[in-house]
Amino acid sequence: MARNSDAREPLIEVEEKEVSRRKWWDRVIDAEEAQLQVLFSLPMIITNGFYYLIPLISVMFAGHLGHLQLAGATLANSWVTVSGYAFMIGLSGALETLCGQGFGARSFKLLGIHLQTACITSTLFSIIISFLWYFTAPLLIFLRQDRQIAETAGLYTKFLIPSIFAYGYIQNMLRFLQTQSIVRPATLLSAIPLVLHIGITYCLVHLTPLGFKGAPIAASITLWLSFFMLAAYVMFSKEFKLTWQGFSLESFCYIFTNLKLALPSAAMVCLEYWAFEILVFLAGLMPNSEVTTSLIAICVNTEAIAYNFTYGLSAAASTRVSNELGADRPDKAKSAMIVTLKLCGLLALILVLSLAFGHNIWAGSYSDSSDILRSFASMTPLLAISIVVDSFQGVLSGVARGCGWQHIAVYVNLATFYIIGMTVAAILAFKFELYIKGLWIGLICGLSCQAITLMVITMRTQWTKLQLSEEKSETEDSILA
Repeated sequence: MARNSDAREPLIEVEEKEVSRRKWWDRVIDAEEAQLQVLFSLPMIITNGFYYLIPLISVMFAGHLGHLQLAGATLANSWVTVSGYAFMIGLSGALETLCGQGFGARSFKLLGIHLQTACITSTLFSIIISFLWYFTAPLLIFLRQDRQIAETAGLYTKFLIPSIFAYGYIQNMLRFLQTQSIVRPATLLSAIPLVLHIGITYCLVHLTPLGFKGAPIAASITLWLSFFMLAAYVMFSKEFKLTWQGFSLESFCYIFTNLKLALPSAAMVCLEYWAFEILVFLAGLMPNSEVTTSLIAICVNTEAIAYNFTYGLSAAASTRVSNELGADRPDKAKSAMIVTLKLCGLLALILVLSLAFGHNIWAGSYSDSSDILRSFASMTPLLAISIVVDSFQGVLSGVARGCGWQHIAVYVNLATFYIIGMTVAAILAFKFELYIKGLWIGLICGLSCQAITLMVITMRTQWTKLQLSEEKSETEDSILA
């Protein structure tokens, strides 16, 4: 008996140590919630990356036709992103609030109705954007761009006009899936069009008389193909038998409800996109503008790629917060947000370490110039800081969308990016002659103020009262409808 008792003691000690270790880890982060968010975020990151690559691949094919075609396609891609695609991403943000809270509250039928309303709204704005894109060439010439490049960009943009409609519908579909935590099928349904897009673009550019025109036409075809695949999945899959109950005229009753969230959401996204474009424009006004413009473009692209990774966590924060608020569990919504912020810190650390050790390889993929490589190395510490801050503000912006605070975020972005960030950037870059570093320090100031402001708003919010006010608002919307 003594021997058996002695044999048990080490086993008990091991079990106690395991429990103690588990408690320590649980104090740091909720493992179950963290696993849920990681499994949600990874497919979202991949899906958004695939959709980002579709227009980019078209630009690559066009660019191999000559320097003028490369300049025109690159300028066009930048223009359509800031004037159309970014707006559509923002516009779909209304569904993160409406569908997210509706799903949490088990108002399943409303999800399909809100999806239809969002598609009606994006159709109206796509028509307006189409007119803007049609006159791209004269607009770019008015903005003092080179005439030949502007006309080439204008031609490219005209053939992208059909894509804006499909892109808006795709973003709405993705938010509809995201708020129900159905994200893995979206990855497959974005990967298939991407693979097909390479073949379609090659055929249209090299095997038909279309040539340069074939690249934007291919992007439009692929995006429409992707939309039809997503639509077929939603309409015929049994997973959506509760949330998609067919087309309904009731969707027109929710247009005003959608616009109240969609327009501020679009504004908050566009204000951030435009701030980065302004930096590129300011870099062109500096001495040795060819080098400064290239350098700032590399920094902006690096920041954008890093943000694509953290966007998955932003979407996770939005979905978890909106679902829990809709289910009348404000405490769980707050704890889910805290877990997302901790995961964000870990991801930001990985990105910064990757940049610190691989900045020469990364910059070398853009240019062989020793000036560019040396200048980018000196920018790496500032870029690392901006990536960390941008990661946290991205998650907090996701929380804002989940809570329906888009209108507050618009004022925050406007004040922090333009009144603070751009002012500091211009003064440091031109008055104190810090040039590129001055611009990026100004951006860091804007991002930091934005993150701190959103953090203060989030932490000072009484989540129980927030839920009560949302329920009241939802009831009023139902009465109006």
